[in-house]
Amino acid sequence: MADVLEQKARALLTATAVRSRAEQMLEIGLRGGLTHFTIDLDRMDGVADAVLAVTRKAYPTLDIPFHARWRHFVFGGADRWAQLADAAPWLNRAARARAEFDLAIVSVLLDAGAGATWRYRDAIMGQGIGRSEGLALASLDMFAGGLFSRDARAPFRVDADVLAKLPLSALTSAFQASDANPLLGLEGRTDLLQRLGRLVAARADIFGLQDTPRPGGLFDHIAAQATDGAVPAAAILSAVLNQLGPIWPSRLELAGVPLGDCWRHPAIKADDATAGLVPLHKLSQWLSYSLIEPLQRAGFEVTDIDGLTGLAEYRNGGLFVDHEVLRLRDAADAERGHAVDSLLVVEWRALTVALLDRVADRVRAKLGRTPQSLPLASILEGGTWAAGRAIAFARRPDGSPPLKVISDGTVF
Repeated sequence: MADVLEQKARALLTATAVRSRAEQMLEIGLRGGLTHFTIDLDRMDGVADAVLAVTRKAYPTLDIPFHARWRHFVFGGADRWAQLADAAPWLNRAARARAEFDLAIVSVLLDAGAGATWRYRDAIMGQGIGRSEGLALASLDMFAGGLFSRDARAPFRVDADVLAKLPLSALTSAFQASDANPLLGLEGRTDLLQRLGRLVAARADIFGLQDTPRPGGLFDHIAAQATDGAVPAAAILSAVLNQLGPIWPSRLELAGVPLGDCWRHPAIKADDATAGLVPLHKLSQWLSYSLIEPLQRAGFEVTDIDGLTGLAEYRNGGLFVDHEVLRLRDAADAERGHAVDSLLVVEWRALTVALLDRVADRVRAKLGRTPQSLPLASILEGGTWAAGRAIAFARRPDGSPPLKVISDGTVF
């Protein structure tokens, strides 16, 4: 019985579960059964047009890369990480992949919303950069400067024992955070990296197959699962969720399995103990998308990339609220702050996942493309995230999302 329950719990650690429960939430909403939102699918065509407009502006040839952390390392026309990596004396392709896994894992875990006022002053451009791009460049500078390495002569690595003891003051300084330049959730981010360091140090069987324990050791764990040089995207997410899952603080568990970015909503039905549970796995899927390119550069084929889902975050979610596909039942909810586990936020995030699939279908139809020639990962990049940001700035001077979420630095 316990084994069956554990299997049910681990089934929630999949993109399949995210997609199916998001679809169930959308179906409930279309029947008028949600507490906080009504849904107007007639406005979806306008959303698709907005996504296409920003996509064509950013990628005129429609040769669109995947939505991944690597895009945020491109600034001022220069690919900062590529410049560093291409000049580095790698022992082999696997060594570069481990370093890129190290960088991606740490950078994504640090990318959980910065707030509207925080800025990172970039030494190269000499300007203050906010939000995800600022967080990305800050994390790249930390990595390239050897903040996470125990060996100053080998800065491009993240050592588990260094992470486990990383002081809050080190991140505060590296992010240039202060009372005058506040960064949301800094304590939560520090705690998350420390948890990651302790976990990786304790699991050398996963993270130390070819090196001393480091997050980048996950590359070797995933590579070992390849069949004829091919790795399904679902296997990347499975490794991320199952191996990194225990780092998430104070979240739901089922049969002793930490469920990560998974929340309760009473409308979600199932005939077992997973009833009422809504998995979303935003950061884990964002990380999984970001691990595809290092695997490809190392010579692996990554298959079924559309097996992953859209990301339940505030730019994608804001796109549907600001275009009025999603309407609040109580307009006053737009002015209130909402906890990440509130029914309103759970509804919003799950609906976002389901609606992203539908907007992707419309964008492909308008372009005459297929999921193979224009995967969801490219539509997110082109795409929905940028269109969500664009309409946020058009509606509100500071570009803030249409709903206020109280972040702990580990979800958004």
